[in-house]
Amino acid sequence: MSDTRRNLYPEIEPYETGMLDVGEGHSLYYERVGTPGAKPAVFLHGGPGGGMSPSHRRQWDPELYDVLLFDQRGCGKSLPFAEIENNDTWRIVADIERLREMCGHEKWQAFGGSWGSTLALAYAQKHPERVSELVLRGVFLARAKEKQWLYSYGASEIMAEAWDDFISVIPECERGNLVEAFHTRLTSDDEETRLTAAKAWSIWEGQVATLLPDTDLLDSFADASKAVPFARICARYFLNDFYLEEAQLLADVDKLEGIPGIIVQGRHDICTPPTSAWALKKAWPEAGLWIVHDAGHSASEPGIIDGLVRATDKLAGKQV
Repeated sequence: MSDTRRNLYPEIEPYETGMLDVGEGHSLYYERVGTPGAKPAVFLHGGPGGGMSPSHRRQWDPELYDVLLFDQRGCGKSLPFAEIENNDTWRIVADIERLREMCGHEKWQAFGGSWGSTLALAYAQKHPERVSELVLRGVFLARAKEKQWLYSYGASEIMAEAWDDFISVIPECERGNLVEAFHTRLTSDDEETRLTAAKAWSIWEGQVATLLPDTDLLDSFADASKAVPFARICARYFLNDFYLEEAQLLADVDKLEGIPGIIVQGRHDICTPPTSAWALKKAWPEAGLWIVHDAGHSASEPGIIDGLVRATDKLAGKQV
């Protein structure tokens, strides 16, 4: 493997965009980039409640891949904005299948980071015959200890000052269940209450996302147009245990047999610590685990970018 780090591929515009009506009042915005008919892939963004950005298009060689990216229910340009009803893990898994059928692919590479890794695993375990490979970053298995780490005890001990800012919007008497307290405010009828809670939730997630502080990233997380759907949808999923049984994704890992995978994991990931990536690797020997020793969680960090681009290059048969 070369010592020179890979960067994202050059800026690329979609060759197709559109909206797909998936029923229950939801329509998904999607775009396709790369070369029609090339190696198929689907991008699954983080959150829950995140969305796409132009940089996400640049993680694959556009000459070798035909990539579909989409905003999940309630996210980005999908409609209705920030909607939490009829929005859960298994509905999104069904949406991915609808998108695959729309594209006419027999199978495709599922690529996801953070919550996107959770979704990629759920999709691959539900439809293993439709997945050619998995590329995962910052693995989140939605187990109780991972949820507690982020919103009870764990990350709070490392990012202590950011944690105090985060919980300051919740009265002390309600801090025994922060997720529930935030969810109550994020679904309030009062706009100011919703926005205050959304910014606090979103900024906390931004604080734990990178190894070194990233002002631009934090500004992005504080933007109301992103903070509101991110926080509302994310809190709803946390409150409902991500609509998964405890440790379900590990228990069903045998369904991934025969599917190659590459896991890119920051050693200093405060959001989704490496213990989850290691647990997945031990249960799924066919996956390669690439630890990035100078990175945290975010896909914008140089070492993570290098790993993800090398992963998609390798799976397309390029020398890395």
